[in-house]
Amino acid sequence: MRDNSAPGKLSRRGFLQAGVASLAVPQLPVLHAETPVAPNFSTDAQPRRISENLFVLEDTCNVYLVRDGGHGVLVDFGSGMMLKHLPELGIAQIDWILHTHFHRDQAQGDSLAVAEGIPIAVPAHERHFFQDAERLWNNRRVFELYEVRNDFFSLTQNVPVAASLADYDTFRWRGYEFFIQPTPGHTSGSISLVVKIDGRTTAFSGDLMHSPGKVQNLYDLQYQYELHEGADLSIYSLDALMKLEPHLLCPSHGKEMDDPIAGMKQLSENLSGWFHYWHAPGAQTTVEFEPLQITPHLFANPLPFSTFYAIISDSGKAMFVDYGSASMIFFTTFRDADDTFNHVRFVEHSIDKLRAHGLRSVDVMIPTHMHDDHLNGFPHLARRYGTKTWCYENMVEILENPRGRILGCTFGEAIKVDRPLHDKETFRWEEFEFTIRHSPGHTDYQSALFATIDNTRIAFTGDAFFAYDKTEMHQNLIYRNDVKRGDHAKSIRNILEMKPDVIAPGHGEPFLVTDSMMSALTERVKQQDSFFTELIADPDTDVGLDPAWVQIYPYQAIGVPGRPTAIEIRVRNHRTVPLNLEIALALPAEWRAEPAVVKLTVAARGENRAAANIMIPAGWRGPFDRKAIAADVLCNGRYLGQIGEAVVDIRAVINSQGEKRNS
Repeated sequence: MRDNSAPGKLSRRGFLQAGVASLAVPQLPVLHAETPVAPNFSTDAQPRRISENLFVLEDTCNVYLVRDGGHGVLVDFGSGMMLKHLPELGIAQIDWILHTHFHRDQAQGDSLAVAEGIPIAVPAHERHFFQDAERLWNNRRVFELYEVRNDFFSLTQNVPVAASLADYDTFRWRGYEFFIQPTPGHTSGSISLVVKIDGRTTAFSGDLMHSPGKVQNLYDLQYQYELHEGADLSIYSLDALMKLEPHLLCPSHGKEMDDPIAGMKQLSENLSGWFHYWHAPGAQTTVEFEPLQITPHLFANPLPFSTFYAIISDSGKAMFVDYGSASMIFFTTFRDADDTFNHVRFVEHSIDKLRAHGLRSVDVMIPTHMHDDHLNGFPHLARRYGTKTWCYENMVEILENPRGRILGCTFGEAIKVDRPLHDKETFRWEEFEFTIRHSPGHTDYQSALFATIDNTRIAFTGDAFFAYDKTEMHQNLIYRNDVKRGDHAKSIRNILEMKPDVIAPGHGEPFLVTDSMMSALTERVKQQDSFFTELIADPDTDVGLDPAWVQIYPYQAIGVPGRPTAIEIRVRNHRTVPLNLEIALALPAEWRAEPAVVKLTVAARGENRAAANIMIPAGWRGPFDRKAIAADVLCNGRYLGQIGEAVVDIRAVINSQGEKRNS
């Protein structure tokens, strides 16, 4: 959290410096800033005082002014007509514009703000709709349209962004604290800003709600063809916002509402009716999900997108095994809204309901495996509750440096690991004892966690096995997850040796495991391994299962022109003989590698790596800020070509005068 009070009006140079300096890695390019365009039409609308230091102007959306002396902050901007009214309101300077979401009616005048040197802050998960709008339009599908979310209602030209408004963070300005509450629904990245103004808790809610029981439209609540996801998201958002107990709700369209809780409840009920009208009997909205008590101390949460478990000790401390997205609707909506450089949005869920079962704090979280749908809540728990991350030892590098590899379902935010756990290690947490084992198959970066809880032997197995009907177990196979022949069999041996009573899977409800289930799965996995040898031409079968046996690490490197970019060449040898490799990097013109050729010897069934540097010339500029590179490989005298690849994200630096340059 930082104080965003402005000591004086930003110069154009200072604004650009602030915009570049605050860009979250990786940086998206501003292809060019929008030329200032005055509104085509003017109305007689005048600002209206809501309270001593809060005003509203009904423009293309409601534009709210929060005043502190001669300084002000605007919540949304509309066409920019508010600028001409500032003198009559005693405002000498607008320090910030804070946007609740990206729609054009909120932001079409932003180019005027840029021309005036007013910095713009936007929802973290919608930043690309502002600063990279032109590329989005260039790539947006129009024919064969099944992705119908209303991102067409976005800016037509790029706008520089000075700051991101991150979920659950606080934006500080001249004594005001704007809490950033995620409120998806009208758009998947929408936020509400909650702040105390003139003694009242005030929520700027964007287009979450128009008036008591009403939304402005329904079409913004549909993202995928025929679905109505925004209704479920809006119900969640209303519930979360009501818990903050606003005294005043300020919507983007409609009149501000005193004591808005009753009207919010009415809208939630109306949206719930709409949701159930379209869904099969028994379907639940996300806020209706309840934890399932397995034993006195163990709770399963099988209705979120992936199942997570809470072990609640007698002290009230909890260990979470996995903690992913709130529901399938939330996960798929946020995933499909991701820009190229971002990661799946996460909103908190289930914790309030677990408090009713004795939870006082979330002490430790353990991922069963490295996939985003099982751990995208970990950074949130660490930031908000100080929860510690323990994980199986081979996940540490993946979690702490997600830019390093290209694997299935990697979550794009770094997670600090507080304690690595080693294969077959036994450890205690509170009154419980656990044993962890490597459990590959679904992915190499997976463990099985065994414990006796309330006299029941439990195996937390992540996605090693699935048994939605609780009678038949099956596995899946994702080659991008670093799998090998025999991996699934190893995970089965863990179960046979540890003999749990109950398997707690990564999707679906826990189930009693039987000898017949294990026997059938064992035969199925043997058959899978037989298919590998029958179908793959290479006698060293695992060569045909590994698309990344030659790697450039990290896969997503960050390069600054004029400075060396350190990488590694990593090789896994699946063969029964040593490999002698010569590897050269295929780079953009003017770039070079040191050394020019990497030489590596890799023992049979072994791994090896070698360091190298990529040199990008000072002052180098390209048409894009991401460049692909490749590894050109000669192996045991045979030329294999460019069989490995990576990307380099180019970063600018700021000189002492605040000017952006590439060296």
